[in-house]
Amino acid sequence: MALSRRGAAAAEPNDAFMFWSILSNLWNPSTNPDGFVMLGLAENTLMHDSLADYMRENHHVSTHGFTYGDGSTGSKRLKIALSQFLSKHLHPVRALEPKHIAITNGCSSALEHLAWAFADAGDGFLLGQPYYGTFIPDFTLRAGARIIPVPFKGADPTSVAAIKYYEDALLGAKASGQRLAGLILCNPHNPLGRCYSREVLIGLMRLCQKYQIHLISDEIYALSVWRNDIDESPAAMPFESCLSVDLQNLIDPSLVHVVWGMSKDFGANGIRLGAIISQSNIELMHALIPVALYSSCSSLSDAITCKILEDSQWVESYVEENRRKLASHYRIAAEWAKANDIEYARGANAAFFLWVNLGRFYRQNGGSCAEEQLEGVLAKALLEHKVFLAAGKNFGAEEIGWFRIVFSHERSLLEQGFKRVVAALSPRNPA
Repeated sequence: MALSRRGAAAAEPNDAFMFWSILSNLWNPSTNPDGFVMLGLAENTLMHDSLADYMRENHHVSTHGFTYGDGSTGSKRLKIALSQFLSKHLHPVRALEPKHIAITNGCSSALEHLAWAFADAGDGFLLGQPYYGTFIPDFTLRAGARIIPVPFKGADPTSVAAIKYYEDALLGAKASGQRLAGLILCNPHNPLGRCYSREVLIGLMRLCQKYQIHLISDEIYALSVWRNDIDESPAAMPFESCLSVDLQNLIDPSLVHVVWGMSKDFGANGIRLGAIISQSNIELMHALIPVALYSSCSSLSDAITCKILEDSQWVESYVEENRRKLASHYRIAAEWAKANDIEYARGANAAFFLWVNLGRFYRQNGGSCAEEQLEGVLAKALLEHKVFLAAGKNFGAEEIGWFRIVFSHERSLLEQGFKRVVAALSPRNPA
């Protein structure tokens, strides 16, 4: 039977097919030394043992978990636990209440729901470059919205100067007849690993108010902020949530929405639990009830997340140890880049990423190809050496040759991956 047009488009072979085959053949020094070293997937494995131990010792599911529970947008207990946890860590100006939160099976579902709720098919969302690549399908694949990329032409994407480029892109889109529904932020930024200052957040809120569009702040790395003691400049900004900004006389509060989940800050992509936090848009919360049936989280995920978030003493210890490890592994990655004269985006202090210019490194080491072929040549060479990195083209990079390296893995895996990267992109000195 023939597929629909959208089904047929989704079935076309693309990079995602290769990605899943790589995940089934991962490097292990003992059991699969010829497998792929995965440094392209935004996972934090540094605290997996701690989290697994805690879950084994504390997991409990009541018989209520075998029912439809309290509804499709999460249990009452979880909403209470999340409102208390996020109040402590995101410092909201207005106290968070359970009714401000809707639970989903991961942040991708949360973002898709926001796209569906705020945009009709063809409506646009502004997204600064470089960006988290999966924002594209999150907003377009099923909701049918459009992403309007915002280039910054050399300006710092997280700076006050960037606000002008958002407005330029917005006006250009409107001039062509494009309806705008919102602006998407990833704060802390993926792939740059930097935080937006309060001044920039306020500037973007004023912009959204001026044109009456929604501000969606994906704050999935909010607790994964650490001390950068290796880069001299630029200065790393502390993290500030959009919830911590007083919106009075700044923006209609019904236009501001935050997304957070367990995937990154707790190194638990597989728990599949995300949350939409919207304090002043009761219509949104009502609209989510029927569609949340398709994204309700498992009662097992609900129960273990409640147990974790309610144990504030354990959470504090976990977060601090995670931050310490992330800082240490950033240092490992940055020192490797410096030792090999690999340009990287400095000033990171959040998330798991080193944004590196491998195109420049390749040319310095004897590589030669046409500019338009560069990224394909680099990606092919990396795959031939069994190391996978996320290419800049998937992040809307404005300059060819940049890649995202995920450093939140055990040192032995990092060192193996770094060795393969250098070997793959050093034509003068092949391994």
